[in-house]
Amino acid sequence: MTSTETGAGTAAGSGPPGLVLAIDAGNSKTDVAVVAADGRVTGAARGGGFRPPAVGVETAVDAVADAVRRAFAEAGVTSVGHVSACLANADLPVEEEQLAAALRARAWGAEVEVRNDTFAILRAGIAEPRGVAVVCGAGINCVGMRPDGRTARFPAIGRISGDWGGGWGLAEEALWHAARAEDGRGGETALARTLPAHFGLDSMYALIEALHLEHVPNARRHELTPVLFATAADGDPVARAIVDRLADEVVTMATVALNRLGLLAEETPVLLGGGILAARHPQLDDRVHELLAARAPKAVPRVVTAPPVLGAALLGLDRVRAQGEIHARVRAHYERG
Repeated sequence: MTSTETGAGTAAGSGPPGLVLAIDAGNSKTDVAVVAADGRVTGAARGGGFRPPAVGVETAVDAVADAVRRAFAEAGVTSVGHVSACLANADLPVEEEQLAAALRARAWGAEVEVRNDTFAILRAGIAEPRGVAVVCGAGINCVGMRPDGRTARFPAIGRISGDWGGGWGLAEEALWHAARAEDGRGGETALARTLPAHFGLDSMYALIEALHLEHVPNARRHELTPVLFATAADGDPVARAIVDRLADEVVTMATVALNRLGLLAEETPVLLGGGILAARHPQLDDRVHELLAARAPKAVPRVVTAPPVLGAALLGLDRVRAQGEIHARVRAHYERG
């Protein structure tokens, strides 16, 4: 589902028709672009991360506003006809509504459409709005869409919404197994050595203490995910089992989304994005392809390499019913870069 707000009667209504402001706002960075009616990207800028749960909606939008001001200045405009915003933390319809209202209040465009940022990765990787994307970065998410407007998605809020995976989930799982291996509650695993060694420590007990007392900042836990993959690549059975579990989760989400959209029996792209999937770890990559071939034989998996802001721009062009050559010009701009 998406949230669309129109700006009739607002200053944004004077925005040049046919222009699109594309916003891809993730947890770590924000990219914006102004697309002219002929498909030229006339302004672009990058800003910081978009984290409404941590700083509040208005402060988060302020960070986006700085990038928008710079992109507008480069493009020589003060508003646009349509704002296509793909935002991190827009996980529920009520959040989409709140964020759409906050963007509309900035008077950047006559119409505002907000989607979860996973839709940007999906649209960036497909020629038409038809397919499924699974994103695995700090967390994990999956969305799907059809040209008729139907979508499939998950709340993707964490364990309370049934999610498992992403960098944080993998690090937590690796720590759990390593701790139990060291104290005897679990089977042996090299993770009991490789995880603490990453921080220059000699035992899991020392690492547990360092994390608990924040001698090692909580934010550094994500550094353990590459250690997990390296340990798996060295043949550790426990580490390999965790990687296989992630592959199963990725394929489960993709298969459910395909089924919801009635696409299991049709050749359909399944886009894989986010830092973990884009890294193409051999065991994970091979296992995802193997499981998809078994459960969704018509699926065509591939890793997305185009920047997500391209997807936000294409979604905006879909909305204003731009012609195919306009889409092609925008895609060429980003894919040649």
